[in-house]
Amino acid sequence: MTETSTRPRISADRARSWMLRSPLSESDAVTPDALVLDLEDGLAPELKDEGREAAAAVLGRREAWVRVSGHGTPAWDADLRAVGSAAGLQGIVLAETASAAQVEATAERVPAGTRIVALIESAIGLERALSIASHPATFRLAFGSGDFRRDTGMADDPVVLSWPRARLVVASAAAGIPAPIDGPCLGSPTDALAAARHALAMGMTGKLVLRDDHLAPLHEGLSPTTDAIRDAIRILDGPVHGDGSYAPARARAELLLERAAAFGLAAAR
Repeated sequence: MTETSTRPRISADRARSWMLRSPLSESDAVTPDALVLDLEDGLAPELKDEGREAAAAVLGRREAWVRVSGHGTPAWDADLRAVGSAAGLQGIVLAETASAAQVEATAERVPAGTRIVALIESAIGLERALSIASHPATFRLAFGSGDFRRDTGMADDPVVLSWPRARLVVASAAAGIPAPIDGPCLGSPTDALAAARHALAMGMTGKLVLRDDHLAPLHEGLSPTTDAIRDAIRILDGPVHGDGSYAPARARAELLLERAAAFGLAAAR
């Protein structure tokens, strides 16, 4: 598998890496699929006002997403006032989303058509995942795994967290929106690769990321492998089978090759 010499621009519906970065430390050298200026956990309370000013300045010279604080808090209001109409705003990541009404209230505070990634971080948010995903302003769901574990007492274990991840995947598919974004990995780059591969196996196609050295393994883990690309080509170029598995297999192969092309990946035929 090889990448094209010029890194393609990845659309937000396919974005694998969603880099959460404090606007006070944001760097143009960072090249995730999606940059998220973090006005919530990315700023200490005493730095909130300075961070909002910095985020607005960044959005004056480049495009980025912005994570805003949870709905109904004074910080949510101040965050949206600071960046809601900024020229470079690609969309909002709404922390602690617990209902479709919170998505609606946020959408009313930003220009029409602004995309909202709803961050599911609680038991009640997960229970309402389908209604949240079905709101017209919801672009994707994301899994706030750390706060979700704090709310539920669940362990940081792939098996234990498979159920909430699956709930978000199914809700997204049922609502007809792109697959969800998984929570961040806090371990080594090797751990990040394994976590990304698990997320992809669960049906998630993006992942929040906190560290620069996680970008490459995350992109690798969330991208089609050389073998998978070749298998997809073999299915599409091969003979038509008469059993009921052929049509689903062909559809999956087509989707995989679309993703590979979007990431600038190729395999020898």
